[in-house]
Amino acid sequence: MTTDRCHLAAKEMEPKVSFLRKNDELQLEVGRHDGNGGGFVRLRNLVKTYYNAAGEFPVLKGINADFNEGEFIAVIGKSGSGKSTLINMITGIDRPTAGEIYIGGVAVHTLSENQMAIWRGRNVGIVFQFFQLLPMLSLIDNIMLPMDFCNMYTPRERKKRAMQLLEMVEMAEHAYKLPSAVSGGQQQRVAIARALANDPPLLVADEPTGNLDSVTAESVYRLFDDLVRRGKTVIMVTHDSSLARRVTRTVLLADGEVVNEFVARALPHLSHDQMLKATRQLRPLKFAAGETIIQQETVSDMFYIVTQGYVEVSLERPGGEDVVVARMGVGEYFGEIELLRGGKTRATVRAPNDRAVEVIALSRDTFCELLAESEPTRTAIDQVVSDRIAENIAAGGMLSS
Repeated sequence: MTTDRCHLAAKEMEPKVSFLRKNDELQLEVGRHDGNGGGFVRLRNLVKTYYNAAGEFPVLKGINADFNEGEFIAVIGKSGSGKSTLINMITGIDRPTAGEIYIGGVAVHTLSENQMAIWRGRNVGIVFQFFQLLPMLSLIDNIMLPMDFCNMYTPRERKKRAMQLLEMVEMAEHAYKLPSAVSGGQQQRVAIARALANDPPLLVADEPTGNLDSVTAESVYRLFDDLVRRGKTVIMVTHDSSLARRVTRTVLLADGEVVNEFVARALPHLSHDQMLKATRQLRPLKFAAGETIIQQETVSDMFYIVTQGYVEVSLERPGGEDVVVARMGVGEYFGEIELLRGGKTRATVRAPNDRAVEVIALSRDTFCELLAESEPTRTAIDQVVSDRIAENIAAGGMLSS
């Protein structure tokens, strides 16, 4: 089978598939492996702008993100935030206006159309909301088609593998039925099996449960979760917040930009636009082992969120000795008491003596502005402040007794 035929086949069906032959002149090295390290999927300063008679329409605005091997990622955001465009960049269905995409060390953004079809067929499985099964082929033939078009596996192996995949998605008994003879949820299961036909390490799904009822959506989610346990990397666009909360990590898009995940986790009651506003104002800071971040009885004007390592919170014992009363790890925050209640700090916060810590920080003005704009966030933070002051008082009483 020629590369041109494989490319044509990939263009005529979904998901786009093709075969990477061992001796093909277009092997993975055409991607110019990048040796800078990072995640399995790396997006660097990714920009996508569409042009029409009205002018420029920017959809993605400098996306930077890393997805690790074996992660289950949910990409979430309001309609028009750029989710599907981002997925199309990762799969190579569309091309970035600027920026870089590395998957498994391959610079995907440098590949030609032929090279992209060859690479994608072996490395990416795509699952769509509306299944995209060919209606005149049986379910097993739909799964064998990607292998057949791109000459992967022998004819006997293709049928055996297709049956194994149907068994995995609990559809083996329906192997010789047409797609119209099974339910939407069952078609989606077969679509997932087809996406796995050439055993790609990366599975990308664009609203795979959007056309399914809640019970069927749950079964599809469990199938993806099982694939992650088997070592696959799954990136899923979804509007289903209940499913998004159960994945390894969520990536929130707002107005074509990635919202900082730690801001989204620490201040979940903010609107997406407010989270993006906070993201734009963040200041990343790193403190050496043992370095003080906040000193007790001084004035602090920053709100901090831990992004790597942990910090120790200590109170001064009568006589001048500090005693550690708490530790805060990744995703936890501090500094909010002084910003809301004023006065001097009530405790010392520092990096532990044996390791550095990384944080992100918001200024007092930005923090207070966000709280003024979001009453639910203000209420939630006020409750945290009250609880922590009570804990500090109790800890101080124990230290002085």
